[in-house]
Amino acid sequence: MTDLDIAKNELYEENLTLAIVKNGQVLYETKSNRISGFLDAIENLGAKLEGASLADRVAGKAIALLCVYAKIKEVYAAVLSRKAQEVLKQHQIIYHWKELVDNVLDANKTGVCPFEKAAANISNSQEAYKAFLILRENLKTCK
Repeated sequence: MTDLDIAKNELYEENLTLAIVKNGQVLYETKSNRISGFLDAIENLGAKLEGASLADRVAGKAIALLCVYAKIKEVYAAVLSRKAQEVLKQHQIIYHWKELVDNVLDANKTGVCPFEKAAANISNSQEAYKAFLILRENLKTCK
């Protein structure tokens, strides 16, 4: 089984929102909603993520930019946005999906995800990472 196969199996069998696998080993998995789980993985694992495979429930442009930042080599998304597809293709990251959508919605499904709004005008993955960390903190304080 490939790293991506293992990540996909973990995603579905363990009912996760995100699974990251490298060299046959699960590096990170979470049931956390939104982008927070991937930000935590980047903060905790850093360069160890380079060359890993990632399986996610919903991947929009924000997740795609973080994949570029973390140097992920292959991505599977149950739901992939067209904007994410563009970013992954542009950076030659292999990607697969189950369903392709125009936009990633917020948790209430009433509008576009705040991370997707933040990602809309960002193309640099380092800028994106910094912006998403700030947004996550702002969203925490709003609760």
